[in-house]
Amino acid sequence: MFTKKETCIVMAGLSGAGKTTILYKLKLGKLVSTDPTIGYNVETLEYKNRSFIVWDFGAYFTIQRQQLIWKHYFHSIQGLIYVVDRNDSTDDRLLYAKNELRMMLDEDVIRDGALLVLANKQDLPNAMNVSEIADKLDLHSIQNRSW
Repeated sequence: MFTKKETCIVMAGLSGAGKTTILYKLKLGKLVSTDPTIGYNVETLEYKNRSFIVWDFGAYFTIQRQQLIWKHYFHSIQGLIYVVDRNDSTDDRLLYAKNELRMMLDEDVIRDGALLVLANKQDLPNAMNVSEIADKLDLHSIQNRSW
């Protein structure tokens, strides 16, 4: 008998980036209306012979509170999906996003996990291109990890 492998994924990013919309699009296969997440959502996504347990942390759920949950519930997180709003070009928010991402990547529980930076809302007229996002988040300086 084959058993399903479980993979723990954390989805994070600034408020309004689209984390919850993305999660439920993947889960349900369609767009659904969502409210700002207070706390977190947890969903299991099935793909082939694997279960992806995705934790969607609301942006109002501080990094410190997320870290407490990570340390208490997870032995390891296999992946981080960091969602960025491509239309959010304010320097303050992007600096905050950059710093938040760095703090997450420094956590022991996620140190060996894969990183996906998901640039969302590309359909909007003022959306930044991928190289602008990489520069603003200083992704090129990330060592020992593909993004």
